[in-house]
Amino acid sequence: MSGHSHFTPANVEEHFEFTAAAKKKIFISLIVGVAMFVLGCIFLANGVGESHHEATAAPQHEVAKHSATENATAVKGEEAKAEAGHSEVKAAPEHHGSVSGGHHEYHWTKRLWANLWLNSVFFAGLAVVGMFFVSLQYLAKAGWSSVLKRVPEAFPAFLPFVGILMLIIFIFGGHDLFHWTNDALYDKASPEYDKIIAGKHGFLNKPFYIIRLVLYFGVWYGLWRWLRSKSLQEDEIGGNDNFYDMVKIGTGFIVFFGVTSSTAAWDWTMSIDTHWFSTMFGWYHFASWHVSAYCVITLAVLFLKDKGYMKYVNESHLHDLGKFIFGFSIFWSYVWFAQFLLIYYANLPEETIYFKERWEGHDGIFKTPLILSVLLNFAFPLLWFMTRDAKRSATFMKVGACGLLMGHYLDFYQMIMPGTVGKHAGFGLLEFGTLIIFTAAFIYVISVQLTKGSLVAKNHPFLEEALHHDI
Repeated sequence: MSGHSHFTPANVEEHFEFTAAAKKKIFISLIVGVAMFVLGCIFLANGVGESHHEATAAPQHEVAKHSATENATAVKGEEAKAEAGHSEVKAAPEHHGSVSGGHHEYHWTKRLWANLWLNSVFFAGLAVVGMFFVSLQYLAKAGWSSVLKRVPEAFPAFLPFVGILMLIIFIFGGHDLFHWTNDALYDKASPEYDKIIAGKHGFLNKPFYIIRLVLYFGVWYGLWRWLRSKSLQEDEIGGNDNFYDMVKIGTGFIVFFGVTSSTAAWDWTMSIDTHWFSTMFGWYHFASWHVSAYCVITLAVLFLKDKGYMKYVNESHLHDLGKFIFGFSIFWSYVWFAQFLLIYYANLPEETIYFKERWEGHDGIFKTPLILSVLLNFAFPLLWFMTRDAKRSATFMKVGACGLLMGHYLDFYQMIMPGTVGKHAGFGLLEFGTLIIFTAAFIYVISVQLTKGSLVAKNHPFLEEALHHDI
């Protein structure tokens, strides 16, 4: 399979056909997802699907204890004692439902907003890392990827959809997701005043948050549109000018994404647990996004090959994709463990609460997703992708990519759900329906984008090298 010496830049142009049958399958999946989503909402609204708590707030005495514990570990000395005592008085009527996230009486719509936010963050990562992958190839002047770059190059087309949705979720449901959106926390005259959160008000405030959210998606999408237009122009006119322009665009994107991938992680995920912070969280979030996106790139390429496209993608190209997946899986494992080890070894009570909440908080319901995410995202790829042959097998790559996608989705689940819905989280019709809707929408948008140009960048200056890629 390797080599493929009969391919030349003149005979590899391909155009993806988004058939009516394929559209029908996606629409059926979308209808199924919507039906599950609606039924899930109806069941939750009527108390079905809530296990032991029947959609009620936590008992007041337990709530007061949790809130007092949080504040006692978050401040020092006499302030800790005073804050804990103050919390105990104020928590009961406020129904603080979790250690770091629940701050309003639970209502089933909170679980709805949390699921929409979880999937939005996850799929936003898949979309933007497509741009990162392409930019990285241009910055490194890599040749091997020129035959498959049009696949990840299509991913950012999903950015405006998920960006608009996230803006809507924050405006209408942000009060259910983010504790810091409660204005009383910043008023010293209010019994809800929180010294720690008030100290973060310069960064965590609604206007600045919305500006950042719009800026992230606007610049990411704008740079992608610019690079995409240059890429399609290259097909038409050839030459090296567009290539060097794309190197510059890609370099600019990587610089901007290097900063905003971390700040977006702080905004969208870490700020849910408002008292908690980690200096490594941006890298951890970044790594989880990356492994997920590389798995989707691999699955998309193999799907196209199965449909008769991309015959010029050989075992060596799969091998390189496998190395990216394996490498970033080990990087994710390193950052995950380093974050945990630093907090554990330094015995920092204000930071250990993050892991304590996921290990034994909320009746222990997040222990299984936490363990599964570590096993699927570290132990599984370590054993599955270790050998050369595994990374050159389409079947091995498909199974490995699917396993890792499930693992990293669980990773984002345990990042977001404990601080938003706490013990009211679960896996039901609402969760599966939401995931199916996002998946179907993502596949549809990317498929449409793939029809807008050749599946291979036929005038890429390194295409000849890629057609004969052999490692």
